Amino acid sequence: MPLVVVPTPIGNLEDITLRALRALREADVVACEDTRHTGRLLRHYGIEASLVSYHEHNEAARAPQLAERARRERVALVSDAGMPLVSDPGYRLVQECVERGVEVEVLPGPSALVTALVASGLPADEVVFLGFAPRRRGERAALVERIGHERATFVLFESPNRLAGMLSELPPETPVAVARELTKLHEEVFRGSAAEAAKRFAGRARGEVVLVVRGGTATAAPDLEEAVALARRYAAEGETPGRAAARAARETGRKRGEIYARLAAEA
Repeated sequence: MPLVVVPTPIGNLEDITLRALRALREADVVACEDTRHTGRLLRHYGIEASLVSYHEHNEAARAPQLAERARRERVALVSDAGMPLVSDPGYRLVQECVERGVEVEVLPGPSALVTALVASGLPADEVVFLGFAPRRRGERAALVERIGHERATFVLFESPNRLAGMLSELPPETPVAVARELTKLHEEVFRGSAAEAAKRFAGRARGEVVLVVRGGTATAAPDLEEAVALARRYAAEGETPGRAAARAARETGRKRGEIYARLAAEA
């Protein structure tokens, strides 16, 4: 029998998949972070299941037990929201199953990480996921330095009451997106510079937050001619001059205005 890793909605209950619902209905036992939280989800869909708690404080003991049960029963693993293991418990259980030769089936589904990345409008071709931002000052300083010098898009979870502080530690012009309360009633995606975001969230932010940051802005920007040439190529492919300039700016770190001015002068 397999262990089935089942993603659950990150907010909106309608985001669960038909396959996930079937897996939960067929499970002999559902391992979950909070039995009350998962119980509400199951009741919403009329699913009766045997629940067992599995969280960061008991996973060392529960993982071997559940892995053994998965030899003869269908065990479903869920977290409170999103994909288990992604900044949530589950790694030890999957590891125990792999070591015992127990099949592990992973279902696709909701993820705050991917949702925020796509909504950010920042490049998604090279991505670094950092989990929760560090709390210690030295570790945060090292992270800010890494973000400034590594050309990738960084995605991290941050506490609402530490968000403004984290934003203020980034170089002011760093492109960022703050995704808050994704898929919920008060969903918000703020896009702008780190300085603009720090001002917007100067008070304590509310709800669950995902921070998306464009890396590599501390490195020397490419030559303007290279950025303009890239914009020309996008314009030749059918983009308007404004969109071509904006796209080239995002990908090179040059300012949109200076690229657009050159395109306009050539028109």
